[in-house]
Amino acid sequence: MDNPARRPIIGVMGPGAPDTPELLGMAAELGRLIARAGWITLSGGRDAGVMAAVNRGAKSAGGLTVGILPGRDRHGISAHVDIPIITDMGSARNNINVLSSDVVIACGMGRGTAAEIALALKAEKKVILLACPAAAQTFFRELGGALVSVAGTPEEAVALCTAAVKY
Repeated sequence: MDNPARRPIIGVMGPGAPDTPELLGMAAELGRLIARAGWITLSGGRDAGVMAAVNRGAKSAGGLTVGILPGRDRHGISAHVDIPIITDMGSARNNINVLSSDVVIACGMGRGTAAEIALALKAEKKVILLACPAAAQTFFRELGGALVSVAGTPEEAVALCTAAVKY
């Protein structure tokens, strides 16, 4: 990191409408673990899916959360976002998500998440895939090489973050 005294920002990207309670549970646990590590949690900030779950988990452990919102106001924001960034940029806000993150964790997969991973790799960011389908893992590993890691659990994802933020 450019300033060792600065707290790392961990971007957690994932679908706004996941279909499994298991994915939401993983996202909440990921948020808790990020907060316990003393890091800042960054997400899309909406009160939906992975974004809501990771922010809820981070706040339950006393963490600081940042939400990069797509609209022109706070409509639909998660109650667990401490610092809302209003962009009025729609999906273009994905670039802000990844460029503001020291490490990007994809928790689950959707079209928006895939776009964020691609932007992160283009920016040479470390990406960790958690609960992503095998086809996505193969594709992004081939595309990103050493920048992409796969985690089987939230604990493993945080361990990979720990290694990545100590450069």
